[in-house]
Amino acid sequence: MAKQVVPEGARRRRRPTQGGTVLSEEHFVRAALRVLREHGSTGLTARRLGTALGADPSTLYRYFAGMDDLTRAIGDELMGRALDGWEATGDWRVDLRALGLAIHASYLAHPQAAVLTASRVSGRPREIAVDETVLGILRGTGLPDPEAVRTYHAFIDQSLAFAALDAGPLALTDRARAEDEAMWQSTYARLPASSHPHIAATAGHLARRMPHSAYPAVLEMLLEHTAARLEHPREQPSAAPSPAEPGASFTRRR
Repeated sequence: MAKQVVPEGARRRRRPTQGGTVLSEEHFVRAALRVLREHGSTGLTARRLGTALGADPSTLYRYFAGMDDLTRAIGDELMGRALDGWEATGDWRVDLRALGLAIHASYLAHPQAAVLTASRVSGRPREIAVDETVLGILRGTGLPDPEAVRTYHAFIDQSLAFAALDAGPLALTDRARAEDEAMWQSTYARLPASSHPHIAATAGHLARRMPHSAYPAVLEMLLEHTAARLEHPREQPSAAPSPAEPGASFTRRR
């Protein structure tokens, strides 16, 4: 049975740690980000958090129902940071582009945490604020609600999928990452045209392009698609596939 989380008011009455800090959820999330960076997802434990904060490990359970609850709070923090330096301009395309890049960058700043949390739904305030912002931008274009939700779904899943994908190499050792990136030169560029004509013809382009994220280009494709939908409206698709459609039972993050 999960331990009961102590109400916020009771938390404030807790005495300071040995270092003189009065703890909060925010302290635990920040400590968790440090632990993840140093030890990876398998190293995120209540004991390490307690050591990092100068508190008893059991203190975690006054703020969170368990480690999974803390994981959601970490994801909420990364998502929310995307809004910290973001300002709306009134141009939907500029605003969505900037917000998408901000979400991607926020997760990549903490690659170990990104791998752990990008697929999670926290239901917490900062995540909800991002979702509300994205939907507001899309509905403000005049898109019907089913189309706005469809585009929101593509936008947010695309942002987080690339965040997790691009965070993966950053969570590797420097040596492993360098070996992966060198593969485009050491292996792909040496494949003979007789057996791999298309790879051989594009080897130079692949070597220059593949070590970098495709997210900005894919984000631009989504924005161009949305702009085309606004310019040439047609019959709007449903917000989700019907049960009879292929893939209808496949559940994504959102």
